[in-house]
Amino acid sequence: MAITHLNPASLRANPAFSQGTVIPAGSKIVIVGGQNGIGPDGEVVGDTIGAQTEQAMRNLIAVLAEAGATPADVAKLTIILVEGVDINEGFAASQKVWGNQPTTKSGLRACRRRRTGATRQGRP
Repeated sequence: MAITHLNPASLRANPAFSQGTVIPAGSKIVIVGGQNGIGPDGEVVGDTIGAQTEQAMRNLIAVLAEAGATPADVAKLTIILVEGVDINEGFAASQKVWGNQPTTKSGLRACRRRRTGATRQGRP
């Protein structure tokens, strides 16, 4: 599937994300539930935003792979962070696993943790 990335000249350009995306008609759409820094054993991985972000992205990529997709096939990614965590550390950790994909991204801050020790949750 060839996603078209939209970056109008009137908006600030950033190689880390696109301002918008167009998904071709007839494309298969995969809906992925919220992923977080939980390992295969059901436990929170590490106690830093970096460790948990890397695990959340690995979890997300595993779901995509199950559908025959990769990060390059994702048109929109929403990242939810707990207030007070270092967004730059989280972004750097996500790039290690996700790679330099120009996916359209939105970030939100959550007021409290959904699970003790959890610092982030990502959804495509």
